[in-house]
Amino acid sequence: MHPSVLVGLTLILVAGVLAQWVAWRLGLPSILLLLAAGFGVGPWLGWVDPDRLFGEMLLPAVSMAVGLILYEGGLTLHLSELKKVGGDLWRLIFIGGAISWLVSCLAARWMLGLSWPLAALLGAVLIVTGPTVIAPLLRQMRPAGRIGPLLKWEGIVIDPVGAVAAVLIYEVIATTASHDAASVFFEGIVQTVFYGGGLGVVSALLLTLVMSRYWVPDYLQNPMSLMLVLATFTLSNQLQHESGLLAVTVMGFVMSNQRKVDVRHILAFKANLQVLLIAVLFIVLAARLSPANLLSLGWGGLAFVAILILLGRPLSVFASTIGSKLRRNDIALLAWMAPRGIVAAAVSSVFALRLEENGYEGADVLVPATFATIVGTVAVYGLTAPFVARRLGVADADPQGMLIVGAHPFARKLAALLQERSYRVHLVDSNHANISAARMEGLQTFYGSAISEQTEVELDLGGIGKLLAITPNDSINILTVQHFSEVFGKANSYQLVPRKAFSKSHSTEHHRHGRLLFAKDVDFDRLSICIREGFVIKATPLSDEFGVEEFKERYGDSFIPILAITESKRIRLFTADRPVAADAGETLVALVDNQSIDDSNAT
Repeated sequence: MHPSVLVGLTLILVAGVLAQWVAWRLGLPSILLLLAAGFGVGPWLGWVDPDRLFGEMLLPAVSMAVGLILYEGGLTLHLSELKKVGGDLWRLIFIGGAISWLVSCLAARWMLGLSWPLAALLGAVLIVTGPTVIAPLLRQMRPAGRIGPLLKWEGIVIDPVGAVAAVLIYEVIATTASHDAASVFFEGIVQTVFYGGGLGVVSALLLTLVMSRYWVPDYLQNPMSLMLVLATFTLSNQLQHESGLLAVTVMGFVMSNQRKVDVRHILAFKANLQVLLIAVLFIVLAARLSPANLLSLGWGGLAFVAILILLGRPLSVFASTIGSKLRRNDIALLAWMAPRGIVAAAVSSVFALRLEENGYEGADVLVPATFATIVGTVAVYGLTAPFVARRLGVADADPQGMLIVGAHPFARKLAALLQERSYRVHLVDSNHANISAARMEGLQTFYGSAISEQTEVELDLGGIGKLLAITPNDSINILTVQHFSEVFGKANSYQLVPRKAFSKSHSTEHHRHGRLLFAKDVDFDRLSICIREGFVIKATPLSDEFGVEEFKERYGDSFIPILAITESKRIRLFTADRPVAADAGETLVALVDNQSIDDSNAT
């Protein structure tokens, strides 16, 4: 390999990963920094020239990477969510997509001066939103209700729809005889659905069969999945242009909803792969585009993006939600969430190259207009959507609610105290008696296994920011923390201290645990004994006169510290690796001996 090629490939990877890390540190949308990094190593500094590095392999490789991203997206789609959002979703895809296309087409014609065929093509490309942008925003906002699943489904499903629409319009443009345009369009739809949908289902069934019959060892299941995805994508595209995007999305959806084999390890592998693919794709595609091309759009480019944000998206959402049961604030947030992402960039690059090769005038505007839309929509939505969601009351900036796994007496007492103070608490347990008792006490519950994929799908985690795994089973507590680690992060994932017998017989690495709750000697058995002996959970406001030391003197060594509630209503859970600390003005919540309370009252 030529040294300059090796340096270029390394720079792409380094710039992509570092840009995402900096974005995480600053709390910014990663795509903004990826685009900036791509412009930096590409046209500004001249360190990376993707066309020279990859040659004719560039756009096919980009297409395959996009296919893998959509397959990973399909793996996150669950039928139980579709039942909740189905009607709204399909109206948003078809009615909203049609309106979005029309507005984009008109804006491209009047603001960018494109011909009607190119304006129609650009409008189809920009139907797609960006699941790679929406997913991080949803994790950051964690909106309550149906709005989160609806946005996720829209972002994934509309990508192949938009890509297919762009392909069909391109084929109509390439059709010389105008009377053949309608037949080309409808024939393309039928073939796309037939080949794309059919191959996606067949490949998913084949992968399920191979895994369920144990024809492939565990260590080859991820490579086998990767092989089948790329083979399906390529074969589908050979049979019908760009139908591969639909094929891999359908394949992921079918794999996600079958019940014969576990695909969580495949999803984890694809999710990690997606991070690298997104980093590389945005760096590569941005490096091909000179900022001068963006600036060449002038004020018309700014007006074009503004129309899409301020008119196109709101109009498509409001028309799609007529008669919907969504709340007004949910609809308002939906109207303010349509960032474009990697699929729009990749599709526009492919068609621009084809049209330029055919000498189509104005085709050189497609890519700058698409990237201007990506930059504009990601900047506007990425920087403002969390604030808008909080102002609308759809999401919390720093959710303090708790997902408590285990609905035994201690968990119910803690949940009741927090619920009385207006914190959202959700109890999860597979013990029917515990769940029944919790429901009788007016607590929000979910009956099922916490580590079941179905549980994670059906739970509404709006307003919930912390996980407490406090079941009697130490193994389940550890598995629960691992299962929800991507949702809550390690900093907000807590579990009970494992029993000594469990710790001796299980050499579990420390990094697999959650943060250990309360104190080093407080395991489930200790909590259960305290509850049986009449201990109660007491919330005590602290002051300058009565602080932590005075609390310890009153209740002795028998109390178990649980958490502190700050003056700003934030919850700080006590852990085994830190001493109990709380300041005046905060509320100390602890499990204390009921006899101590009686004695102090008598005094």
